[in-house]
Amino acid sequence: FQVSRIMSAFPRQESITSKLQQRFTPKHLDVINESYMHNVPKGSETHFKVVVISDEFKDVSLLERHRMINGLLDEEFKTGVHALSIVAKTPEQWEKSNQTVSPSPSCLGGKAKENRQ
Repeated sequence: FQVSRIMSAFPRQESITSKLQQRFTPKHLDVINESYMHNVPKGSETHFKVVVISDEFKDVSLLERHRMINGLLDEEFKTGVHALSIVAKTPEQWEKSNQTVSPSPSCLGGKAKENRQ
């Protein structure tokens, strides 16, 4: 009996999701591909927002939370991820925020910026 593995259409997003799930055992996790908001080819996996809600962040500074996540995703940065927006909270902080995340701003860089000048 042989199981074939189907190649994913979104390998970076799946890799990021898997690593965050394994490392932080989150109560809530969103991995959002925001590449479509930027001046990159359709289907790109270059810009992400992650929302990680975990007990692992208790008594850990915001800067250290970001360092933990960026370090965990070092390989993704080396292989094509260009930008990562991070929301990293404890479950208590998540509840106090009404479980909402601010939308990311529109892209102002790249050729889109040059075209506006």
